[in-house]
Amino acid sequence: MLQGKTKSGFEFTLDEERLDNYELLEALGELEENVYLLPKVIKLVLGDEQAKGLKEHLKNEKGIIPSKAMEAELKEIFELVPTLKNS
Repeated sequence: MLQGKTKSGFEFTLDEERLDNYELLEALGELEENVYLLPKVIKLVLGDEQAKGLKEHLKNEKGIIPSKAMEAELKEIFELVPTLKNS
């Protein structure tokens, strides 16, 4: 299990098996062409419960989750993974 925290304060735990998942690889490969796969990628990486937690974490005062913020969090999580594996 890998544990980390993004700059915004979102704490997460990743099961390494989730990262070694062919469906995740497929979705990541298609993500650049189809931004609508972002929710699927987030669920594949974090699982349903943590994905819900991330959405709550990112909601603004109007109850809206900015898509750019979600993209930035996912990018940061992926950037943190090698660091977490080496600790």
